[in-house]
Amino acid sequence: MEAGAYVELRIIKLKERRLRVTKKTIVDFSVSSVDDVITILKSDYQNAYFVTGIFSSEIYAEDCIFEDPTIRFRGKELYSRNLKLLVPFFDSPSVGLEKIEKDITAEPNFVVATWKLRTYLKLPWRPLICIDGSTVYELDDEFRIVRHAESWSVSALEAIRQIFTPSLGRPDE
Repeated sequence: MEAGAYVELRIIKLKERRLRVTKKTIVDFSVSSVDDVITILKSDYQNAYFVTGIFSSEIYAEDCIFEDPTIRFRGKELYSRNLKLLVPFFDSPSVGLEKIEKDITAEPNFVVATWKLRTYLKLPWRPLICIDGSTVYELDDEFRIVRHAESWSVSALEAIRQIFTPSLGRPDE
């Protein structure tokens, strides 16, 4: 291939990438109901956001509280960073959404999701992490998530113990 044609193809590819990024950032997450939030969260679960680090941050308040049995902190940027730090350690991960629904008895608005997380960790002893859990998403008046609270079927101690327990098999066995 001639050098000129190669450079031209590279420019076209770069323009296409920029266009895709621009289109993605322009997408308006118009959220006007609890059902809209549920639709977006379902999509995030389909993309396995727990183990990919890719989630719809636009539906979270900037100072959203994130908590699970082992940690509690504030801020969606910190949550995003924490997820991205964990992603490289996952091997053969899966997150299955069991159920997601609005809690119609609660005021303010709440969405409750139940899920199953299974993943090996890329550590020499190849621990298998198995957690059934639920997440309560508390929404404000503008349908932004202001609190993301996980509970697990295992204690915090048991979850930590899983990290230090060697698995008997390999993910491909």
